[in-house]
Amino acid sequence: MIEARDLEKRFGDKIALQGMNLTIQEGSIYGLVGTNGSGKSTFLRLTSGVYYPDQGSIQIEGRDVYEDCGIKDKIFFVPDELYFLPHSTLEDMARFYASQYSGWDWEYYQKLCGFFPISSKARLNTFSKGMQRQAAIMLALSARSSYLLLDEAFDGLDPVIRSAVRRLLVDEVAQRNLTVVISSHNLRELEDLCDHIGLLHNGSVRFSRELDELKLGFCKVQAAFSAEYSAGDFTGISIMRCEKRGSLFNMVVRGNSQQVLEYLQQFQPVFAESLPLTLEEVFIHEMEGIGYDYNSILL
Repeated sequence: MIEARDLEKRFGDKIALQGMNLTIQEGSIYGLVGTNGSGKSTFLRLTSGVYYPDQGSIQIEGRDVYEDCGIKDKIFFVPDELYFLPHSTLEDMARFYASQYSGWDWEYYQKLCGFFPISSKARLNTFSKGMQRQAAIMLALSARSSYLLLDEAFDGLDPVIRSAVRRLLVDEVAQRNLTVVISSHNLRELEDLCDHIGLLHNGSVRFSRELDELKLGFCKVQAAFSAEYSAGDFTGISIMRCEKRGSLFNMVVRGNSQQVLEYLQQFQPVFAESLPLTLEEVFIHEMEGIGYDYNSILL
């Protein structure tokens, strides 16, 4: 289990994380989302022991990470900006990590070499961004760590390889109870993979929930009425966003879809239906709820 308690990290006058509290259970695939500069990468570097917290603590299995080599043996961190030894090949990096991780699995590494379409003998600095990302993921999985931290895990991967990586991660979680923490701006990828989502903003956690529970907190409703109404007439529901075109309303509402539809029946709609809400829509509406103005950015 990963636990952050009152975690704080500063860089000069800039506060990257402030009073952060978060618990990530073993065997989960946890997605970190947030605006640029919200502290996602900083949190992963603290969790992997790259950074030392200025205040508070970050623990894995009840042990402080930074100076504990035993717990670091259980963690593999794949950063957004990848680094390999100068002029090294994938084979060179495999030998390096085999010397660092007690659980390194050569048999599994060879299996992955046959699975991914990259050469283990070519120099990694000749690889494209996507090929380097594949190499990093192969090394991470072969280390057989208990905690896998991925910063922008799918950046540069083509759709076929992205799908393959998702399948490998799910298999590892199911077979070994691997704990995966993924930071990504691609909410569609997280929606297909993660079971828990945490939203970071201005260096703190705004919410941390199961994905299904998160979506249950909102609903998207489309309804048409024969009488003339405005959004202000629907005082019995908490409307996050409303667009009206003629008699048709498209609303995002906080709450249960069944209760919202039952409430709207008193206005005798021509029709009213609930539509599925994507993780991206949930993210946008949560951010709007804490004052993040997307209109000022887009316009």
